[in-house]
Amino acid sequence: MHRNLRSFLDLLRRENDLITIDAEVDPYLELAEIHRRVIEQGGPALLFKRVKGSRSPVVTNLFGTAKRINLAFGPKPEQFIKQVVSVAESLLPPNRSELWKHRSLVRDFLKLGTRTISRAPVTEVIEQPARLDQLPVLTTWQEDGGPFITLPLVYTENPITKKHNLGIYRMQVYDAKSAGLHWQIQKGGGFHYHEAERVGQILPVTVFLGGPPALIISAIAPLPEDVPELILASLLGGEKLRMAKNPIGGAHRLVAESEFALIGHALPHVRQPEGPFGDHYGYYSLKHDYPVFHCDAIAHRRDAIYPATVVGKPRQEDFFIGDYLQSLLSPIFPIVMPSVRDLWSYGETGFHSLAAAVVRERYTREALVAGFRILGEGQLALTKFLILTDSPIDLHDFRGVLAHVLARVHWDTDFFIFANTSMDTLDYTSGKINEGSKAIMMGLGEAVRELPREFRGELPRGISKAEVVCAGCLVVEGSKYIDDPAEAARLTKEPAFAPWPLVILHDDAQVAQSSNDFLWSTWTRFEPASDIYAAETNVVRHHLAYEPPIVIDARKKPSLPDELIVRDDIKKLVDDRWREYFPTGKSL
Repeated sequence: MHRNLRSFLDLLRRENDLITIDAEVDPYLELAEIHRRVIEQGGPALLFKRVKGSRSPVVTNLFGTAKRINLAFGPKPEQFIKQVVSVAESLLPPNRSELWKHRSLVRDFLKLGTRTISRAPVTEVIEQPARLDQLPVLTTWQEDGGPFITLPLVYTENPITKKHNLGIYRMQVYDAKSAGLHWQIQKGGGFHYHEAERVGQILPVTVFLGGPPALIISAIAPLPEDVPELILASLLGGEKLRMAKNPIGGAHRLVAESEFALIGHALPHVRQPEGPFGDHYGYYSLKHDYPVFHCDAIAHRRDAIYPATVVGKPRQEDFFIGDYLQSLLSPIFPIVMPSVRDLWSYGETGFHSLAAAVVRERYTREALVAGFRILGEGQLALTKFLILTDSPIDLHDFRGVLAHVLARVHWDTDFFIFANTSMDTLDYTSGKINEGSKAIMMGLGEAVRELPREFRGELPRGISKAEVVCAGCLVVEGSKYIDDPAEAARLTKEPAFAPWPLVILHDDAQVAQSSNDFLWSTWTRFEPASDIYAAETNVVRHHLAYEPPIVIDARKKPSLPDELIVRDDIKKLVDDRWREYFPTGKSL
């Protein structure tokens, strides 16, 4: 497919799916707002030729539509993975006749990995000392702690086993030679750093910017720990990944076709405040201490292009990338987790907040075993709310999934809330960092209740509106949380809501009218242990048995960080200059 970023951009030009913006733009807030508006319109990739304060152009929105992702990779990677899964049993253990039968697959396997070449574009220019402050690094939201590198491909190796990790971890640029390393829990680069810190070693760190589209996607992929991302990159790219010797004698080879390579290290036991940062949940993640990247040198192409992305309230570019990776890797789930037939995480909630799975129930409570397996698998372990069913339904249709499960859930035995668990670093609904709770809701077998589809009762005091999300689920608009924190608990006793298995208390009931708005504003605003209430809760055999209605308090709490909202003067600036960015002939 595409050996480098240039090849992909050339294809996008031929497809009229790339617009070059010649007007000078400011990397402080202006460029990001242009990007967001184009994303919202389903528009093309953007190449900003003149970025204030830097000689490098910036490209964004590379993967902001399903079409561009298909142009980047085509159908072959998915076909390859499906073929691998389909023949897995016949090749284990391998024998000569079966290997011959699948010899085309064996040839594809031989293309996986890396190879070293003598001359590499990324080594055309070497800058020592490094000047990170001369890169066109974006500030995307006005409350951000500073400019952030948003598409850094951070490469590290375990100091003991030498196994590698390639991940995208945002990097706040502090000065010309240092930046933050946002290594959250459950991140491979963070594990490598902690291992180096344990033995008192400096950890070499190399950060690639740009390169083959396959490299960028592989760095985002939620692969199990110690599964090599460079192998996935070669699979997506259709050939061995080209590498080059480090020109300053550093610890790592360089990706030959990358645009930039930031060569440096992280010292043990050194932390610096990082953030706030407007993140993919649609809120600001707060300031916390993180390890520090010290840049020793920058290698780059002579005419290097700086790739960037902008995150915020879904749907942004990361939404399309996440959906592609789920579709690509989903055939592997039944191999890794045999009781799981299908699995989907909802990008509208930031992915970690909500997932649903179709699982097997071949013996009593096997579905629960599958649920525990999901919550113990890599980044899936950060899932906050997991919905399980044993029926082969379309998990992409969330309203359909929710109604199906609500008709089947036994609230006294099939609803679980687990307090005192790990939580995604960017999820602040518990009021703490990295700590919170999880929930599993199972709806198995045949329906056990008829679900209401229309609200006909009288609204209780304090509730101004009720909207039906799907059969069995009602959204109600109540008081602000700060004015009445106990409102959700009281609603469980209201006769008007008794027929409804699930009631969700919101600041605005209008969210029920849009699946995207409902998913985002519900699952990013509640934590199971703190914000779920039931009409009755009894202890049965050390299990909490609930009686409906179940009420989720999804109102915005004072502990939740601020929502991402574009500043008025930036809106006006972009409004006023829109024709400069997109003159006649460059219409979206």
